[in-house]
Amino acid sequence: MATYSRTGTRKGGRTSGLAVAGLVCGIVGLFILPIVLGPLAIVFGAVALRQTGSTMAKWALGLGVVDILLMIVMFAVAAGNGGSFSWHIG
Repeated sequence: MATYSRTGTRKGGRTSGLAVAGLVCGIVGLFILPIVLGPLAIVFGAVALRQTGSTMAKWALGLGVVDILLMIVMFAVAAGNGGSFSWHIG
């Protein structure tokens, strides 16, 4: 449980900046440049997990893996379509 001092600052339970960076890379990587941001999310998440063991670091790792898997699926679909990839809705 977090405790507060008289000045109102919070003590304990710091969030790792690397965990935040990994989470942001993982989320943005779902939409833009997953081949670059996926591995970055994994590296940031792994380092943050060793430092803090936070849930946010675990999410960063998971999203990084999802980014890489999504990119592999997109490459496979593009290879099956003669090198092009397009979305058709409806």
